[in-house]
Amino acid sequence: MSYELFVSLRYLRAKRKQTFISVISFISIAGVTLGVAALIVVLAVMTGFHDGVRQQILGNIPHVLIQKHGEDMADYEETISRVKAAPHVLDATPFVSKEAMLLSNRNVAAVSVKGIEEGNKIFQQKFLTVGDRDVEDLLFDSEATRPGIVIGIDTATSLGVAVGETINVIPPMFTITPFGMIPKMKPFRVVGISRHRGGFLDTYFAYVALSEAQVFLGEENQVTGVEVEVDSFDHAKPVASSLRQDFSYPFVVRSWEDLFGSFLSALRLEKLGLFIVLGIIVLVAAFNIATTLIMVVMEKHKDIAILRSMGANAKSIMKIFVLEGFIIGTLGTALGTMLGLIVAKNADPIIKQLENLFHVKIFDQSVYGMENFPSVVNSSDVMAVVLVAMTISLLATIYPAWRASRMDPAEALRYE
Repeated sequence: MSYELFVSLRYLRAKRKQTFISVISFISIAGVTLGVAALIVVLAVMTGFHDGVRQQILGNIPHVLIQKHGEDMADYEETISRVKAAPHVLDATPFVSKEAMLLSNRNVAAVSVKGIEEGNKIFQQKFLTVGDRDVEDLLFDSEATRPGIVIGIDTATSLGVAVGETINVIPPMFTITPFGMIPKMKPFRVVGISRHRGGFLDTYFAYVALSEAQVFLGEENQVTGVEVEVDSFDHAKPVASSLRQDFSYPFVVRSWEDLFGSFLSALRLEKLGLFIVLGIIVLVAAFNIATTLIMVVMEKHKDIAILRSMGANAKSIMKIFVLEGFIIGTLGTALGTMLGLIVAKNADPIIKQLENLFHVKIFDQSVYGMENFPSVVNSSDVMAVVLVAMTISLLATIYPAWRASRMDPAEALRYE
């Protein structure tokens, strides 16, 4: 152990007459600890919300969407085979979509009726149903007396219907008769209701079998577009760029980031803003470190003079106080990282305990559409927090250490 480190550790343990300086040192450590812990927790929560919103979007929105400009796709089978040959593509499925009105019990709801194939990822959602049969089996049951339809719980509430009841679907299509134009209407049986609140399934879509939608919506032998699923949502944008080269005009290829990227960019900007704001907490703690070191320099002027007279150079004196600030910053950062990780990884049970203890609703699941309080710890975020905290802590030591190194030993010992 070098004598500079030995002296730094001794200065952190104040004597009885210097207890105040020791208390200030512990306050500095506590300030860095709380600042680092707050940064880690907030970044983890913001990352969790970001991923939760992204999962809500991608729960019902394809990674990549292929359509034709101003027309439907008649050659969709060839398109699907070409898309499936592209790298990172897991599946490509056709769909038919058209706006319609749902009518039941004199209540009306506007939705986008979407015809899908079996195995669609929307069946990974939770549904209200009757009996033990799966919603997917009921929707594609060719022997049913009436075709099935799946709606969201918000739509079901607006219409006042339950599973098993019948609703009328009215697309924007009319039949000309001697008595005028009569809207096309067909009864469907509700075979499932999504229990997930706050998602796109509830607000915009009602699902029917693809073959039924093609006949009912006048899209025989053609589809509205093709939905492409990739192995990771991060690959959606490069896959879309690659497909644009293979499918030129009139094809339109868009990734989920093209459709909803601005909203997610706003979340990322908010996360950055919170990082900057909470970084000020660490900056305030760094001022405490600087204040502590300045007070130590003023208190230890006699010790500094003696060290200089014994042969210690200015560089060694500066190193002593830089090490002292480094120790304070390291302890505060280490403790803050541990505390932040513990809170971030147990955020959901902590929130539930606080709700039960104070009988208040801190996290409303129905509002955010998430079952658990979101908190995702990214190693890159933790490393960024540690790097920022250590950098600020070290910068705070420069002035007090420089002042100590410039102290004149003769002047310090003149009145001793």
